[in-house]
Amino acid sequence: MKKDLNSLFVPVFKRSGAPFVKGKGVYIYDTDDRKFLDFGSGIAVNALGYAHPVIDKVIKSYGASLLHTSNLYFVKPQIDLAELLIKKSFADKVFFCNSGTEANEAAIKFARKYGKTINPDKFNILSFEDGFHGRTYGALSATAQPKFHAGFDPILDGFYYSPFNDIERTKKVLSEHSFAAIIIEPIQGESGIHAASKEFLTFLRDYCDKTQTLLIFDEIQCGVGRTGKLWGYEHSKVIPDIMTVAKPIGGGLPLGVVLCKNAVVAPLAVGDHGTTFGGNPLACLLGLKTLEIISDRAFLKEVKSLGGYLKKKMNELRKKYPVIEEIRGDGLLIGVQLSVDPVPVVAKCKDNGLLVIKAGHHTIRFIPPLVISQKDIDKAVDIFEKTLASM
Repeated sequence: MKKDLNSLFVPVFKRSGAPFVKGKGVYIYDTDDRKFLDFGSGIAVNALGYAHPVIDKVIKSYGASLLHTSNLYFVKPQIDLAELLIKKSFADKVFFCNSGTEANEAAIKFARKYGKTINPDKFNILSFEDGFHGRTYGALSATAQPKFHAGFDPILDGFYYSPFNDIERTKKVLSEHSFAAIIIEPIQGESGIHAASKEFLTFLRDYCDKTQTLLIFDEIQCGVGRTGKLWGYEHSKVIPDIMTVAKPIGGGLPLGVVLCKNAVVAPLAVGDHGTTFGGNPLACLLGLKTLEIISDRAFLKEVKSLGGYLKKKMNELRKKYPVIEEIRGDGLLIGVQLSVDPVPVVAKCKDNGLLVIKAGHHTIRFIPPLVISQKDIDKAVDIFEKTLASM
């Protein structure tokens, strides 16, 4: 009789199947030696797939030479990664932490300290319906989805919500309070892959410029090459004051980053924020190599091309299967909206050897490693079609 492995863990995840033990390229293998084509990338983390030769070499050569020092001291991997992030973005300053939710917590704190230097009442945060910013209390309070708040009320004071992409209703909310910051995902991921319009982001930027309000872009899922550009904000050319980054930036290890302009952090003093483990040397070294690879123009051009090919193949399926209602996304951040509950479809895809992830109410996320090939896409689409045909 097999042991129920879920009995070991706090029941906040619904795991199933045999444990995974190794990965190679865009495939992952379990203890039963089953092979799965991974179009979930560990929830958009494994941008370079599994056992990428550059990452593999760094891990093997680095060993245990310097796994931790704390942030009381300088370490070269942090310096190198910070310099490259600043060079490749709008930012003047970098803060390292361990995850996306931690990055958003820091961004919210930085924004409130900044706002209070202008006006003691300038501490409110505006976010948008169906967005997702994390599960710790500040990030949770910015996540305008009641299902994530249920049982954890009261959330923090000073958070207000507005409909995504709705300029008129957002104007009304903005007129009623004084805001330190507006936080938004340029492309909402968890809600089902919904992009903010250029007009909406431009409106937010204009408002922030006129009112000394900070604009925060949460690029935890859409950043680091996922959309065919290094950063999601490059599509609209709207520049934020703060940007949060995580998921792929650590090369598979836990790493979060807050990128910001000098003016944002001018009010901060030593001890205003901190982290013991944030900016782990090995994670930063893997992040450096990951960013060097992904930021290459030819690499990003290929991501854009592969994303177009994946959308084309999905739109061909849509003509054959009316259950597919809409295809959304940019690059290799693709949402396939269904007219039925996607949960059984996701489970059946796994049975057939394809890993994908549910998003929102009726959408399946296709977020493969950025190193996939057209052949990999063809196989994934074939499995997806086989799954739809069997249900």
